[in-house]
Amino acid sequence: MGVEIRVEGLTKTFGRQVIWQDVSLTLPAGEISVLLGPSGTGKSVFLKSLVGLLKPDRGNIWIGDRNLPYLSENELYETRKLFGVLFQDGALFGSMNLFDNIAFPLREHTRKTEAEIKRIVLEKMEMVGLIGAERKLPGEISGGMKKRAGLARALVLDPEILLVDEPDSGLDPVRTAYLNQLIVDLNAQIEATILIVTHDINTARTVPDNIGLLFRRELVMFGPREMLLSSEEPVVRQFLNARRQGPIGMSEEKDVSELEAEARMGADPGRLPPIPPQLLPSDGRIRRTQHPPGEWLRANGVQPPPGSFIDEMGRNWLEEWPRYVAQHGGAAMPAGAGPAQAPPPPPPAQGPDPHQPGPSQGGAPPAGGRY
Repeated sequence: MGVEIRVEGLTKTFGRQVIWQDVSLTLPAGEISVLLGPSGTGKSVFLKSLVGLLKPDRGNIWIGDRNLPYLSENELYETRKLFGVLFQDGALFGSMNLFDNIAFPLREHTRKTEAEIKRIVLEKMEMVGLIGAERKLPGEISGGMKKRAGLARALVLDPEILLVDEPDSGLDPVRTAYLNQLIVDLNAQIEATILIVTHDINTARTVPDNIGLLFRRELVMFGPREMLLSSEEPVVRQFLNARRQGPIGMSEEKDVSELEAEARMGADPGRLPPIPPQLLPSDGRIRRTQHPPGEWLRANGVQPPPGSFIDEMGRNWLEEWPRYVAQHGGAAMPAGAGPAQAPPPPPPAQGPDPHQPGPSQGGAPPAGGRY
């Protein structure tokens, strides 16, 4: 099971420039969270602060019972072993083949034998669909394969926390869909706490359990996916609709005169789009930390946008979910339960061809069902 991360009153500056201030949030153990925000709002800086690469000016970062900014060098070194990080560009060593790139953390941080290292590396490469590419150099593979190789390297130390920086950067929509499915599948299998930084709206709307939005040097909102996707907060509506009307401007934020001009013209950031069904693991299991569709909305008396939870086949997952749970034994599948222990998922709502080979066959994982 992953580790809970609690951030309390976090502030980071570079000289006189305030990156963000008084950021507080909790990343629940074992859940997938996404951090959104316009370019330049310090999302990558936030990731680097969580892993201890940057020290905040004020505030606390609790990794379980350890307060990261106040750890000694030895304590910080040990705490970092809880993390796996997928960097934006993969950050592979160009002179090493994929096998040696993925094996690097094991050789650097453990005393495992080469036989043990080979077993672990091949296991992780199979998880991300890279079997057969062990001897290829980073310059010989596609951007999507580099991302998956970086992900395999992030997984070799069996992290309890996985930080993923812009996984969709440089990828086409189909490869992004495959990578999103892979992240969901990995969470179902290893139950790590996952934080994804992204600009991709489809990823934010379909993958996570929780969403946060950074803007104007502050955390505007953080909470369950349904809370953000049903929010009337202007900056949230503007970002989710990808519209010019709203508080976000070309250089991050608009000044008062621009906003007043928009108000006089009756500019509308647009209606909230329907809340889509959430991605399910491709083997049909229900993740242990997965929440039933509509749970937060019902608990808080919020009406979702029209058309929410209806997939492209016309199925309403508010109605479908109880039947799906009953089919799968009425509870979340245990960690490590494979396809043989779980019935197949319903046909995918959208995304790549579900008949494409999965990780065990050397390709990207198939798209799963959604709720």
